[in-house]
Order: sequence, then structure tokens, then C-alpha cells
Amino acid sequence: MLEISVIIPVYNAAEFLEKSVQSALQFKEVKEVILVEDKSTDNSLEICKRLADQNLKVLLFQHADKENHGAGASRNLGIEKSTGNFITFLDADDYYLPNRFDGEKEIFADSKVQGVFGAIGIEYLTEKGKQEFQSKFSDTSLTTVNYSAEGREVFKGLLGLTTKTFGTFFHLNALTIRRSAIEASNLKFNKTLRVHQDSDFIIKLAYHCYLKSGIIDQPVAIRGIHDDNRITKIVKYSHQYKQRQLLFWKSLYDWARDQKIPSEFKEKIYLRYKSFDLSQKTGAIKYYNIFIEALKNPNILKTQYRFNYQKSMK
Repeated sequence: MLEISVIIPVYNAAEFLEKSVQSALQFKEVKEVILVEDKSTDNSLEICKRLADQNLKVLLFQHADKENHGAGASRNLGIEKSTGNFITFLDADDYYLPNRFDGEKEIFADSKVQGVFGAIGIEYLTEKGKQEFQSKFSDTSLTTVNYSAEGREVFKGLLGLTTKTFGTFFHLNALTIRRSAIEASNLKFNKTLRVHQDSDFIIKLAYHCYLKSGIIDQPVAIRGIHDDNRITKIVKYSHQYKQRQLLFWKSLYDWARDQKIPSEFKEKIYLRYKSFDLSQKTGAIKYYNIFIEALKNPNILKTQYRFNYQKSMK
């Protein structure tokens, strides 16, 4: 039987938190809902305490210094405190749907499967949030992948190395992982990343663990879109956007250098990292464009521009 620990990092989510927690408590498979309160400036902490007092399954934790450490560090603390044999995540302004674990019940009967992912939908909670979201992410009512996949195909798909277009990153809200898989890989969220730490974790997880798609044609969770969603505040291709992408791909690049993974994967990660690295430098637009082209054809760097990327990966 699935015994699931649901980990919810909490920061300034007072308006949405109770619905989020209740959506997780509806499942008999949920052993505990772990709230990691990250020094909110609203009354989220008070709501966390009330929810924990009302239900023994709801457990409340804070960082040792009671300071703000970000979602990555909060999820790491949640994993550390969890006791279920399966781990899931939920953002404090999102919620699970009744079919959240329908795919997992069957798929995890296969012992080789270490993680299952599905699709999530969106709900517009404010008009401003809707306008900001739609201006940046058109036609994305369902965050999912384009076809069923498992094993190495998932990792390759996330890096854009499959023969078919894999699709968007799947969301943490729709991911369920065996605790044993996380422990065996010693995988943690990069706490230095204030954004994209979820995508960073997912790509590394897909390499270390055997993942399989579950329900991908309908949502199993809902993402709330409102005025304060961080991802919609960043103008695409702006300096801030490129800086955050640089930090994200630098994290993967550092990880890839330490892993004995095939060179085609290392190469793709390095090229993505270097493209954003060069885009940050004054007068580097020409080279930025070169690297964007190199993502499509890595041989460009070996011939026309004589860039020894293999040396840099040693």
C-alpha cells in the first residue's frame, strides 16, 4: 500500500493554504502532510499551527533559525522529516484533484518504477495573474508531456534529445517518488537556487531514477495563477530571465561534471549553460547566437568556431 508524505513549503500563502492541505488529506494513502513554514510575512504560520492542531496528519516544521531559506531548502527539510515510503510535493497555493494517485496505484506495482509523473491544470485566481500568465505562456492550460515515456527516455526528453518533442517540464505537484530512490541517489534540491530548483531536481532525478509517466492527458493537480506568481513576473529574454537561466544551467553543469554520464548529455547541458553565460557578458551577443545554433547542431562548435567543449567537461 502507498504510504505518502506530502511536502508543502509555505511562504505567504495564507489565502490558499487550507484548500491545499485539505486536498491532500482527502486521500487514505496520505500518511502525513508536512508543512515547512519559511518565515512568511503574512499570517501563514498561524494557519499552519491551526491546521496542525486540527489534524494529527498535519505536521509543522520551520528551519532551525526560523529564517527564510527558500522553497528548495524547505523541501529538503520536508524530505528529512518525512516518514512515508513515497514522497510527493505540493505548492501551498495549488491543490490535488481526486484522481491524483490513480495512476500510481497500478504503476508502482512494478518494482523497477521509482517515480511517476502526471499532468497538472491551471486555475486563474485573479484577472491580473491571468493576463500576466497568458502573455508569457500561451495555450498551456495543461502542463504535461507529449507522449508516454519511461526510464532513460524521460531524461533524454527533458534535455531535448529525443527523436520526438517530449514537451514541457512536468510539475512537482504531479510527481510521486519512492523514498528509497531519493535515499539511494542522495538527491536534494539545490537550496542556492531561488527559482528553477524544481526543474533542476527533476532533471537530476530523471537521470538517477527510473521514472514513468502516469496520467498525462488530464490534470491530477491544479496550479493556482494569481498576482504573486514569481514565474510570471520575469520578462522572457530580459537580463533577469537570462541570469536565472544561467544559475539553473550552471547548477546542472556542475552536477554533470561530477557524474559518469554519456557525453551527449554532458554536451547538451554544457551548451545550454554556456549560451546563457555568454549572453550575460558585454558584447557577447554574437557568441550567444552561436551557442543557440549549437544547441541544434553541436558540430558547429567543433568546426566553424573551434570550441573545445570536451576539454571543459573534464
